[in-house]
Amino acid sequence: MPNFVSHIATVELPVGDLNQSVEFYTRVLGVKVIFKGDKNAMLSFQSKGVPTLFLVETEGNGGLSFRNSNTEVIHSVIDFYTPKLEEFYTWLKENGVEVGTFNLDKETGLGGFGFKDPDGNLISACNVLHHYQ
Repeated sequence: MPNFVSHIATVELPVGDLNQSVEFYTRVLGVKVIFKGDKNAMLSFQSKGVPTLFLVETEGNGGLSFRNSNTEVIHSVIDFYTPKLEEFYTWLKENGVEVGTFNLDKETGLGGFGFKDPDGNLISACNVLHHYQ
């Protein structure tokens, strides 16, 4: 079978208040607005090969996440990479962002944590790079 897909182009997120969410993602993640309409916006990390974020204003958003039925852990749908995991965690807390437990493997120094956007979408940050990243 041929390999038609090479990478993730865009991650789409439902939001209740577009302006509030654009402010949150640009402030917290440092993304740039490359398009903003009345009900949607495209945000970019401005790095080659990195997906854009497409925020879509919608009603009745309950927040993106899912429960692992084997471990009962609540997972985010997307993890953002940072080499400064502990500093980012502290900065988010200091800036009033709801954050979960900071998890770090003492042997490897690898870990992550979850945090919520203004709509309750659970997103995560990690310092793990996988092969080919």
